[in-house]
Amino acid sequence: MHNTLKKVFGFQSFRPNQETIIKNILEKKDVFAVMPTGGGKSLCYQLPARMMNGTTVVISPLISLMKDQVDAAIENGMSAAFLNSSLSTQEMSDVYKRLKENDLELLYIAPERFAMPGFLETLKSLPISLFAIDEAHCVSEWGHDFRPDYLSLCNLTRTFPHIPVSAFTATATQKVQRDIINKIALRSPYIIRASFNRQNLFYQVKSKAGLEAQIIGFLKEHADEPGIIYRTTRDSVTKLTEFLVDQGISALPYHAGLSPEERKNNQEAFSRDRVTIIVATIAFGMGIDKSNVRFVIHADLPKNIEGYYQETGRAGRDGETANCLLFFGRQDIPKIRYFIDQMPNENERTVSMDKLNKSVKYASHNVCRRRQLLEYFDEKYLEENCGACDICMGDVEKVDITTDAQIVMSAISRTGQYFGIGHIIDIVAGADTKRIRELQHNEIKTYGAGKHKAKKHWQFIVDELLAQEAIAQDGGQYPVLILTKKGTDILLGREEIEGLKREEIRKKPKAFKVSGFEPYDEVLFDKLRVLRKRLAEEHKVPPYIIFSDMTLHEMCVYYPSTLDEIITISGVGDTKLKSYGIDFTKEIKAHLDKNPDISIPEREPVAPSVNTPRQKMTGGTIEKTYELSREGLSIKEIAKARNLATSTITGHLESLIKDGRDVAIDRLIDPAKRNTIEEMFLTLKTWHTAPIVENSNGTISYDDAKLVRAYVQQKQS
Repeated sequence: MHNTLKKVFGFQSFRPNQETIIKNILEKKDVFAVMPTGGGKSLCYQLPARMMNGTTVVISPLISLMKDQVDAAIENGMSAAFLNSSLSTQEMSDVYKRLKENDLELLYIAPERFAMPGFLETLKSLPISLFAIDEAHCVSEWGHDFRPDYLSLCNLTRTFPHIPVSAFTATATQKVQRDIINKIALRSPYIIRASFNRQNLFYQVKSKAGLEAQIIGFLKEHADEPGIIYRTTRDSVTKLTEFLVDQGISALPYHAGLSPEERKNNQEAFSRDRVTIIVATIAFGMGIDKSNVRFVIHADLPKNIEGYYQETGRAGRDGETANCLLFFGRQDIPKIRYFIDQMPNENERTVSMDKLNKSVKYASHNVCRRRQLLEYFDEKYLEENCGACDICMGDVEKVDITTDAQIVMSAISRTGQYFGIGHIIDIVAGADTKRIRELQHNEIKTYGAGKHKAKKHWQFIVDELLAQEAIAQDGGQYPVLILTKKGTDILLGREEIEGLKREEIRKKPKAFKVSGFEPYDEVLFDKLRVLRKRLAEEHKVPPYIIFSDMTLHEMCVYYPSTLDEIITISGVGDTKLKSYGIDFTKEIKAHLDKNPDISIPEREPVAPSVNTPRQKMTGGTIEKTYELSREGLSIKEIAKARNLATSTITGHLESLIKDGRDVAIDRLIDPAKRNTIEEMFLTLKTWHTAPIVENSNGTISYDDAKLVRAYVQQKQS
């Protein structure tokens, strides 16, 4: 398992839960796994596909994703293909031929194909190793994205009784989980519910107030970063896209009203970094496997938390920090309620209304966003402050709002609980409107009781009362405000209520060290990104399939300038080493040659894979440096002989000294200078090299300090 992980996928270790899931699959057990987007679900069935005999069949609902997933598998050296309506008759015939010849490790298909006559019979005649159902929540009517086509999978375990079935989803409550397991008829499955906590995502909600200007303001702060903006309707997608393009922003639309060809081209342009922003409808299933999406904006209220969580999950799949911004206006609620009211099934309407109410609560309640999301999925979040949402990072002050709450609820009560938010606020604020005069609401006792405060304040009071369930909204497209028992108690003075007055974020959001890297070389990163895009165009795949941003960041920390060094970078497997290793190491070496003062940081030694000898782990490149050093060559002479940067050679020698090898330190550094550096380390009581260099007035280099540090530490041990 570990050898396959490293050689095929280029990773040194598994992410949480992956290893256990894969072990169960290899033991031919059924598996049900809830893992957040970016948690590494695909590896859980791709790695077994390499190790098991036969073809792993992956059922995926999004045709738009299949090609990218197949391309990614092929780039890792796997044999993979897909079957869907985008293929010609000849292309389909070729795939079936490869299947029958047992020439495919992975086959991606849409669920609709199971309903086609003869398809199951064809599968029965083939050596199938595993069925992997992606987006398994689509099988449940309680899920947020139920698809009738998925019901054809209910016979899978009966039709193929000896083949293991694994179901994966990023969003499932306990209720949805039970429904999925029952519908698919999984056989005593191994169940894993990974944490829904995406630590690298920053959640934020802002009140709508000039939406287009707000979006432009955000995009200016995140210039050139790839992102997704979700809107509710096709018309709003079109208008926002046109507005962004007029503002000089590279953007394209994506919705069901476009032709399949246009949708495909627009998504491909986004995936391949030809366009920065994609504007899409929430309702239309856009499959995005792009790993470096740096933000997701919801410009309208999502109709349920499951959809919102899945859509925000498309940000930061590479593990790097990303932003999730929701613009909330109560005017969005009636629009969604209107569509809910059109549902013919009463039970479906009730479920949808409950989900909408929870979505409104998330957007309006001044409670840690992360805690609210995790609690929705039955997961407790015990931290007092998550440090990565607007609530936890803003300045929050508790204030007594009892009196103002009583004013609002008095207006609701005195008008018979028949009116919506806007009209109630107009009454409290003393607005002189035709409707108020016609209804004689200017004559009730509460009229104008709050005219000394801005309407924005009264909107805050209404939001707090709704969030704390002192009042509720009732009705269809135009809901009215009604009092709850709690609200009645507050109105009659039997209970008090506090509100959370929140200022905008003042503290800078903490940077999550999800990748564990120090700040990387941004100049080199830009160079590698250009190289990656050029190679992606040549290979006709999205850039992130070549290498993820996280892999490039790691290269920009450790500067691997040889093939032996770059194979130790996470995400560089054997096939990618052969395909791209020379191009990337050449670019990195050229950068090091132009910047000889770059100091390459120490790196924790990589644990060897099973049955991998030490020589293979450290790489022959270090041994070659050791041989030349033993022959009496200086650092510069070794670097010249090996066509490497001097900093790279210093790193090799540093590792050799720490390993207790016989390196003649006094030949590399003058003994008097070595003694001076050694005394400075002991006097300054630090093992960091920067203070040594800074205190030497330019007489000591980072390379000198690193070699002496290794020498002193080895001597002390």
